[in-house]
Amino acid sequence: MKEIQDRELLSRYLREHRLETVFNEALNPHLSLFSFEQGEMICSRGEPAHYLYVLVKGKIKIYTSSAEGKTLILCFKTPVEVIGDIEYIRESDIVNTVEAVSPVHMIGIHHRWLKKYGNDHAPLLRFLLEIITQKFYIDSNFSSFNLMYPVEVRLASYLLSVFCDESDNLVRGQLSTTHLMDAANLIGTSYRHLNRVIQKFCSEGLLQRTRGFITIKDREGLSAMAGHNIYE
Repeated sequence: MKEIQDRELLSRYLREHRLETVFNEALNPHLSLFSFEQGEMICSRGEPAHYLYVLVKGKIKIYTSSAEGKTLILCFKTPVEVIGDIEYIRESDIVNTVEAVSPVHMIGIHHRWLKKYGNDHAPLLRFLLEIITQKFYIDSNFSSFNLMYPVEVRLASYLLSVFCDESDNLVRGQLSTTHLMDAANLIGTSYRHLNRVIQKFCSEGLLQRTRGFITIKDREGLSAMAGHNIYE
């Protein structure tokens, strides 16, 4: 994570995403702009929460872990999305792990400034309510909804999500096969079954697997397989 010392760029993001009224004049001086590299961890489940982040550029991956240590992908998010809102309201540790899929810019503000200047600011409270309501809806329905789809759809959706940024441009040319165990856990299937589906996709010309990497060969065909991306 790096802080971007550019107030003009920060102001532009606030205008573009209609966030100027969300953060009042007292909060504005305490806003910071942060950048995260592709693959960088933004926050991890169980860590103390100190900041509220607003995603204004790029794509992030949100996933959770079970008591048995298994992981399951919840969703991929593009602007505008908030990280740390539930933790701020509940005063709890980080609930889910968040990772940058592409280069990411986030507006961040420390909880102490939110408590001091934002607790009575109606536009901010309304904004957080809308975001949190949507998250609870997704959280209560997604796990069972996700597992209703066949692995072919889940894998196609996952690959499209990790290969593309928020504008649907390719940001990754290859995926290392060393990450396949993680991918299997994230989409809720076994490593063996995932390999069978990858072999099927390769035989159908959707993917190519060479020298320890997987490459998308037919993006349109993969999109057709996914139907609509269930993770976004």
